[in-house]
Amino acid sequence: MSGAHFAFTDRWGGVSAAPYEELNLGGAVGDTPESVRANRQLAAETLGLDAGRVVWMNQVHGADVAVVDEPWGERPVPEVDGIVTARRGLALAVLTADCVPVLLADPVAGVAAAAHAGRPGMVKGVVPAAVRAMVELGAEPERIVARTGPSVCGRCYEVPESMRAEVGAVEPAAHTETSWGTPAVDVSAGVHAQLDRLGVCDRAQSPVCTLESVDHFSYRRDRTTGRLAGYVWLD
Repeated sequence: MSGAHFAFTDRWGGVSAAPYEELNLGGAVGDTPESVRANRQLAAETLGLDAGRVVWMNQVHGADVAVVDEPWGERPVPEVDGIVTARRGLALAVLTADCVPVLLADPVAGVAAAAHAGRPGMVKGVVPAAVRAMVELGAEPERIVARTGPSVCGRCYEVPESMRAEVGAVEPAAHTETSWGTPAVDVSAGVHAQLDRLGVCDRAQSPVCTLESVDHFSYRRDRTTGRLAGYVWLD
């Protein structure tokens, strides 16, 4: 889509040591701050971005969304799971290691958003909240382009039957089973169903399952591990 840029990282090309090797972009997982800063600089340079002009979140598996027009600077990073901007050239970033990174952009209105949709956030409605915030800034759902990145797939995300029932009661599209026949949740399917109901039709989903891919961080697989990032920005 002309004017809209979407990017998802893998785990390679950074400076972090095991168990965060190599391109860990998460600052709250136990890696050294120096390594995280270096990795964020490397990722930004690769994407042609100014690392100082990337907006990050303090993600808490909720549904709160913040509207931003500049990096946080010395201000505390708020506890939100969605950020929205109408400032072209300002990059928004979301961290994941199995959850669904959701990137959204309306190039005509000049509005972009990034959301962190784990199972709790999907159930609470963080993606609809991000779309509503975009609409308030002038976006139109039928113009919004949506991209979801690497995440744990429904074939691998085993949960207790009670949890599957709770999630499925809110979002039936997320109700599934593992490849070995046990209860599971497909968060990405749930996110795309929500986007579809909102009228967002231009959608694409990464085929990568983080739990299955050795090229990606997976919390469910490794527990102590790094974080991937998704970036969205508009020219």
